[in-house]
Amino acid sequence: MRYLTRLACILITAFFGGTAIAQVQIPTLGDRISGLISLDDEYKLGREFLRSVRRSSQTINDPLLNDYLVNMTHNLALHSELKDYRLSFIIVDSPILNAFAAPGGIIGVNGGLFLNAHTEGEFASVMAHELAHVSQRHFARSVEDAQRRRIPELATLLASIVIMGTSSPETGQAAIMAAQGRSIENQLRFSRNNEAEADRIGIRTLYDAGYDPHEMPAMFERLMGLNRFGRRPPEFLLSHPVTESRVADTRGRAARYPARPNNPSLEYQLMRARVQVYYEPNAQTAITQFESALESANDDVSRKAASYGLALAHMKNKDFNKAHEYLDALLVSEPNRIAYVVTKGEIYTQGNEAGMARDYLRRHLTINPDNHSLTMAYANALIAGREHAEAARVLERHTVLRPEDHDLWYILAETQGLVGDVSKVHQARAEYFVLVGDFRSASEQLSYALRIESAKQNNGPLLARLRQRSQDVESMGRASRSF
Repeated sequence: MRYLTRLACILITAFFGGTAIAQVQIPTLGDRISGLISLDDEYKLGREFLRSVRRSSQTINDPLLNDYLVNMTHNLALHSELKDYRLSFIIVDSPILNAFAAPGGIIGVNGGLFLNAHTEGEFASVMAHELAHVSQRHFARSVEDAQRRRIPELATLLASIVIMGTSSPETGQAAIMAAQGRSIENQLRFSRNNEAEADRIGIRTLYDAGYDPHEMPAMFERLMGLNRFGRRPPEFLLSHPVTESRVADTRGRAARYPARPNNPSLEYQLMRARVQVYYEPNAQTAITQFESALESANDDVSRKAASYGLALAHMKNKDFNKAHEYLDALLVSEPNRIAYVVTKGEIYTQGNEAGMARDYLRRHLTINPDNHSLTMAYANALIAGREHAEAARVLERHTVLRPEDHDLWYILAETQGLVGDVSKVHQARAEYFVLVGDFRSASEQLSYALRIESAKQNNGPLLARLRQRSQDVESMGRASRSF
């Protein structure tokens, strides 16, 4: 009993001590959640998570796909309940269906979401749901709920310990297991409540952004179909369980909104075709699939998407004449569509016509200056044509517009290596390591750059910037270790 009493005291100290610490923070007026985790805290935590994902997961660095995800989701965000629009996006390189939201506005999708969402509305329904998790601060509310449940759950646990000490061990063990079961049930109930709230708010966001709200139940039904015949459900369903009642609930909510025509999105279908070709290991299989899709197409969007898929598939098959043929037919009606222009440049580059790609893309950059997809395609053409110094100049200027693009810094470091500027290789690598959370390596790279630049004459301003950046990186490393 003395041991049990000591254990009870330890538990009381741990639980009540933790509560007391949490109460020190001053909440935003009218917002009890900020007393536990502020929006700034969530943002910092989200950036740590983002660095971790970049460091540990393979991501898709296709600029067209990333730009599409950013633009489409930002349009949704404008119609959501978000108060903090500092969003960051990740496309994980996996054909498995999944999507997730993390504190601080981190939105992630697997490439598999493009494969499984047949329309932009279905894709947007998942994004609207994830935005709702962020806007309703479900992470912070889960922490708050866990703290709220500490005292009653502790009381039940202490009673179980007393039972164990004053009666048979079997009775006490059963009581403890029952207490744990109730705790788990409460956690699951709160999770289900989060999902229901994200569905409700997500449907409203979907409708306000111009989509048919029935796309959400349609996507859920597709997910249930995937789960029905597989041994293991898609990753998305493990964290977002879909049931018949949930589908019925979203269908009922969607029916409350006025009817809205479901206009197919060509841009989404083009991006979906890119992902389909990317994940198809056999180029000839992709050609056959898109030829079949073109034959069965019964509207203009389907025909253009199938033709675009054929251009990509033939490029993958290294039949560049065929790829140009399909793409040129699309360019006739829309000569300035970014997806077509970038792909035309890619076909030139992969077909060993880097000069043609450079000139073609340069003309279009005068129409759309600083466009990310065009800029990266142009830089790739310059690298393929061995114009490394010009490519490095283009990429370096682009980092000013996209300082948190870790893929861009990686490519810049590689390009500076081709140029032979070792100091700039180290500087670009340092920025890459910062963005993947490897602050030790970032500091090492900056020290290498400082050593090189210190040996040069009349280099004061650059040395000052490098020293300041080195101090900043050390501070970020300390802050990261405190999490």
